[in-house]
Parts: sequence; structure tokens; C-alpha cells
Amino acid sequence: MNLIQYILTRVGSYLVILFVGITVTFFLPRLMPSDPIEGYINQIQTQAGQTMDPAAITKLRQSLRELYGLEGNLVSQYFNYLKKVFFEFDFGPSLSGFPKPVSEYILQALPWTAGLLGVSIIFSWLIGNLIGLLAGFFHNTRWATGLEVVGVILYPIPYYILALVLILLFAYVWPIFPLSTTIRPGPMSIGKIRLIVYNSFLPALTLVLAGFGWNVLGMKALSFANKEEGYVQFARLKGVPSRTIMFQYVAKNSFLPQITALALSIGGIFNGALLTEILFSYPGLGLRMRTAIGNGDFNMLYGTVTISIIAVATAALIIDLLYPFFDPRIRYQ
Repeated sequence: MNLIQYILTRVGSYLVILFVGITVTFFLPRLMPSDPIEGYINQIQTQAGQTMDPAAITKLRQSLRELYGLEGNLVSQYFNYLKKVFFEFDFGPSLSGFPKPVSEYILQALPWTAGLLGVSIIFSWLIGNLIGLLAGFFHNTRWATGLEVVGVILYPIPYYILALVLILLFAYVWPIFPLSTTIRPGPMSIGKIRLIVYNSFLPALTLVLAGFGWNVLGMKALSFANKEEGYVQFARLKGVPSRTIMFQYVAKNSFLPQITALALSIGGIFNGALLTEILFSYPGLGLRMRTAIGNGDFNMLYGTVTISIIAVATAALIIDLLYPFFDPRIRYQ
């Protein structure tokens, strides 16, 4: 398989994943019991305090169904939806925030989620693997055993449980950090950057701890196994320093499988980021998604879920294409 075939195969799989994911996001909300159009009409009638004329309601219902892409049968809605998403990247206006388009809400929330997810993944992966490397290389020490125990304890705990524990400890018992994110819109400044870091610390810490346990345990097992390999024993017999053996021999070969694990865990970490945003009222895609579900806002739900699928699939594709650069045993041909 040459380079072009390798890339085309990966990109083809990537497009299939996107197609299946976007198809699911189209049909799944339509199985929900709530009708966003009827809910919006009932809201208007409640606010007005009177019953609208039946003819006016019929006309309004027709206009709203055309506006939100709900006109016609399910098949025509589906193909019209695919056309807008793939070729126009248009999810239409938000039902709960009309006439503001969904894309505008997504552009406001996406940097928050991307920043939270990027920082948490980098810190969790680097720190977890470094500690796992030390725990595996010095496996016969007490502190290495203690690090492994911490990893075993943290690994099975779900994201939302960690988030609730951190909220109880650092927002109620010791009110060091805010319970929810409160950042006012405005121009960026040094003070605002500090405020963003302050409000984002607990959500990020939740995701770092959630991925920390798996990285420690995985890297510990790999480094311990590589430590016993023949080339490492030969290096010891030649008098190579322990630090050189750990980083140049053991670490390089142990990190390769962890890169694959990173690609596989991105989806889970992304889902955890969305749950964490909801618990901390963090102004990212997760909070937008929760609001869309509560309001029956189909378009907002389509947009947030689609962006989530694209982000996870794209990250996995990038790692898949770059993996041969990390592992010299893998070639494009």
C-alpha cells in the first residue's frame, strides 16, 4: 500500500464515520416525544395570555416547519439536512434563540470546549504517562506502588462522580473555586484571562484526573514489560546509566502503544468534557446541548452533536495519519 492509498483508505473511513454519525443525529431527535413547533406555539400563547386564532396558528405552524426544515416527509427532510450540513454547514436558526443561527452559538461555545479538552488531554496524557513510566521502571519501590494504587483508585470512577466530589470539596467545604462558571462577555485582557483560568480550573482538573488513572496503569505495564527486554538488559551490562535506559530505551518503546490509546480515548474524554460542562455550567458545547434537549431545539441539538462527532473523528484521523512518524516499524508501503 503506497502513501496515496494509505491516506485515501483512512479518509474514506473518516467520511463513513461522519456520514453514519450525522445520520444518527438526524433520526434520533425525531424519536423524542416533544414537538419543538408545538412547544413554541404553546409558549407564545402562554406569554400572550390568550388563545390565538386557529387560522393564524395553522399559518404559523406551516411557516415554522419550513423555517426549521421539518416540512415534507422524513426522506426529503433527511436529504435536505445532509445537503445543508455537508455543503453549506448550515444548521438553520435556533428555535429557542430565534432568529440567531445555530452556527453563531456554536462558534461562541466551541473555543471553550476546545480549550478545556485540549489542556486536559495534554496534561492528563503527559503527566499520567510520565508517572506510569517511573512506576514501571522503579516497580520495586514503595512510592511506585503508591502511584499504581492511585491509578487503580481513579481509573473506574466516572467523570460526573469526580466532578461532584471536586465541587463538594472545593466549592462547598473549601470555597476556593466558584460553583459555576461566570464570565461576562467583553474584550480579552490579562484580567479576563486570569478569570477564565480560575473558572476553568475545576472542570479541567476533573478531566485530568479522569484520564490520569488509565494512563498511569497502561504506561506502568508497558514500561515494566519493556524493562525486562533483552536490549535493555544488554544496555545495563554495558554500563549505560539508568536515566538513559529509562528515557532512551524503555520510554520510546512504551509510548508507542499509548499514542494509539490516546486516539481511542479521545471520544470518551470528549463525552466526559460535555458532562463536566453541564455540571459546572461551563459555556461550551455540553451546556448548549443540554439547553437544546430541554427546549426541544432540534437545530441546536443537530449542530452540537455534529460538531462533537466531527471533532472526535478528525482527531482520531490526524493521529492515525501521523502514527507512522512515531513508530518506525510502520510504513506506508
